Amino acid sequence: MYQLYIANKNYSSWSLRPWLLLRALAIPFNQTLVPFSSGIRQSAFKVFSPTGKVPCLVDGARTIWDSLAIVEYVAEDHPQVWPADRQARAWARCAAAEMHSGFGALRSQCPMNCGVRIKLAAVSDELRQDIARLDELWQQGLTRFGGPFLAGARFSAADAFFAPVVFRLQTYGLPVSAASQAWCQNMLSLPALKQWYADALAEEWRETQHEAETADIGEVISDLRAS
Repeated sequence: MYQLYIANKNYSSWSLRPWLLLRALAIPFNQTLVPFSSGIRQSAFKVFSPTGKVPCLVDGARTIWDSLAIVEYVAEDHPQVWPADRQARAWARCAAAEMHSGFGALRSQCPMNCGVRIKLAAVSDELRQDIARLDELWQQGLTRFGGPFLAGARFSAADAFFAPVVFRLQTYGLPVSAASQAWCQNMLSLPALKQWYADALAEEWRETQHEAETADIGEVISDLRAS
């Protein structure tokens, strides 16, 4: 059985992607959560991850790091990871890869922190451009393939890769179109994503660097996490 190593569910957007994919598609795995101690690369992660980062998947003698590599590895044995239709599959792979390598302003200016609600001090032009591109991409997939998921009727890796953005929109109140909002609500209704969110809120530890990043970008108007 797969062994998936992740970090705090409140903060770790990269961990969320393969965890949600496996859970939503009912692919068996065991989870090991190792909390952040400082930053994203640390010695505790080096025990299981060559890069000292999460997520990391162990399958017997094989170790697979990086969320995109994990998804492609799992897809070799579980083709439902990607859409069955070739056109939809090609689009889904492009969308996931774009999320994996892009949207730098969104990542840096709106770090994932599931349990709080934040009023941003400012919205940069770069962040506006990222939000506009997200909205354009989501609407393209929903329109072309008919929804309710990004690449058609079934949940796929494309949806998993954008799941952290769902939480970012919720945390920071970022504006998107009605169609994109509907997709976000559909995602938030998934039992697997609801479980991740509940687990994130229940976490009692705080990591200094992640909390400082949040404080630097705006005003925390609500904290829903366990105290």
